[in-house]
Amino acid sequence: MEPDEPQALKSQEIVVGGDLSNLSIDELQVRIAALRDEITRHEAAVAGKQSSLNAAEGFFKST
Repeated sequence: MEPDEPQALKSQEIVVGGDLSNLSIDELQVRIAALRDEITRHEAAVAGKQSSLNAAEGFFKST
């Protein structure tokens, strides 16, 4: 599987604000791990875009 390819989570989609009462402790822990991984991926994307933005701003300020 490619790193940027979405992963299915036990055929259940994580819905922000969704009902968690029917999930087991193990299922909740799996979701937490998946969400942490997704947060890390988002943070890396933000850092990359910020780096590009900073480089572009630096280029245009110097000209």
